[in-house]
Amino acid sequence: MSRWGVYVHVPWCRVICPYCAFAVIRDRARPDRPAAFDAWADGIARELALRRPEFPGEAETVYLGGGTPSRLPIPVIARVVGLFPRIADAEVTAEVNPEDVSDGWLADLVAAGVNRVSMGVQSFQPRHLARLRRPSPVDALRAVSSAGLRSWSADLIFGLPDGTLEELDDDLDRLLAADPPHVSVYGLTIEEGTPFAREAARGRLQPADDDLWRAMYDRLVERLGAAGLERYEVSNFARPGHESRHNQGYWQDRPCLALGPSAHGLAPDGARWVNHAELDTWLAAADPTAEREPPDPDRQARDHLISGLRAREGVDLDALAGRFGRAPDSAAVDRLVKAGFLDHTGGRVRLVGEGWPLADAVVARVIDALRPTSG
Repeated sequence: MSRWGVYVHVPWCRVICPYCAFAVIRDRARPDRPAAFDAWADGIARELALRRPEFPGEAETVYLGGGTPSRLPIPVIARVVGLFPRIADAEVTAEVNPEDVSDGWLADLVAAGVNRVSMGVQSFQPRHLARLRRPSPVDALRAVSSAGLRSWSADLIFGLPDGTLEELDDDLDRLLAADPPHVSVYGLTIEEGTPFAREAARGRLQPADDDLWRAMYDRLVERLGAAGLERYEVSNFARPGHESRHNQGYWQDRPCLALGPSAHGLAPDGARWVNHAELDTWLAAADPTAEREPPDPDRQARDHLISGLRAREGVDLDALAGRFGRAPDSAAVDRLVKAGFLDHTGGRVRLVGEGWPLADAVVARVIDALRPTSG
């Protein structure tokens, strides 16, 4: 049995960020709030029982994402984490937001079985935090960095409306002072149906132009690298030994037992599923699956390239052909190599140079060149 991970979707957030298009709901202080958390945990247990036969053995990683898992009471987190059979050194991550974090809360979180957190820092600039509807991360960052976790990560957003390189440098100064072992960086994208999309449509919001976006990405790569954080995926940087094992599972196309509303899973046989997005619909369903795609070599080869080419290790094209009977046309790969976007050595293709900031376009070219292999 191949290694597999667990993803659990927690749908609640204190506020819904204006750039977010995920399936989330606002966590309001209502009398029935504890019962709602318990009902969700019951639903996770039911879905696990339904899907567990496809996933024999033990999980290598468990990831509580969302949404904002730190909105859950610690006993609920402990209950959900305890549902999963895990290998002895399993990585157990919870996403957290600064407003929920304190020294005592983090100690309780570790006692509940979590050994890694990923915190949404996003920015240190007051004007950007106000627009993003997020609190200052300063106190939470201090608490996380001294919590005795196996590892932790911080998210930064760049390319914010009217953002400057000077502000990004200040963000990096403040973040790197906390000596993070892992940093994820995300260029702002305007997602349909979000408040930011509505502002952009009315001309009230203008994200960074292409030149500034590229300058910001290059600055992030330069400064994080100089601080000892190696780029091991387009958006992810880590000190050696602190790479996110759970995310590596995605990029290496490992099975993922995904549970909760809107969760997307990958079965060991290559089938994919997505759950009902609405919490009430997911809770009421005997089978929470909204859609399931059977294994398909064309789709699997595309997915493998989309995920694998973003990572430092790249993709073994011989293994791709052997597994799915598909490989990109060699002439198309050679063109990308000559253009300085890819390296092709020993049958493996990897992003290099200009290919990193243009990863989406490079991957699209490789996928367009996919062909069935002979024999």
